[in-house]
Amino acid sequence: QVQLVESGGGLVQPGGSLRLSCAASGIMWSINTMGWYRQALGKQRELVAVISRRGTTNYADSVKGRFTISRDNAKNTVYLQMKSLKADDTAVYYCHVGAEAGFQRWGQGTQVTVSS
Repeated sequence: QVQLVESGGGLVQPGGSLRLSCAASGIMWSINTMGWYRQALGKQRELVAVISRRGTTNYADSVKGRFTISRDNAKNTVYLQMKSLKADDTAVYYCHVGAEAGFQRWGQGTQVTVSS
């Protein structure tokens, strides 16, 4: 059974930090890309950051310099370290995995709220 288990969301004050984790299991193909997307209320889902198996990263302009994506291939886990959080970062954050044979899977989402 394929599972993506996300953790680390919550409420944080502006300027604060959070670390999201997403552990994938039950995927029979080699995982290529792992990434994070987010969807704010009333808006479309957007890319936050993505990382390839070899460690090549890509970030949305709005998070460059503040967020860092990393992964542990041995654990099939992707992380998103978020610093200097702003109210505009408030959204549901979704983990995404892309593997061989066209396999893709989304996590269930974790809420991040930035508010004083």
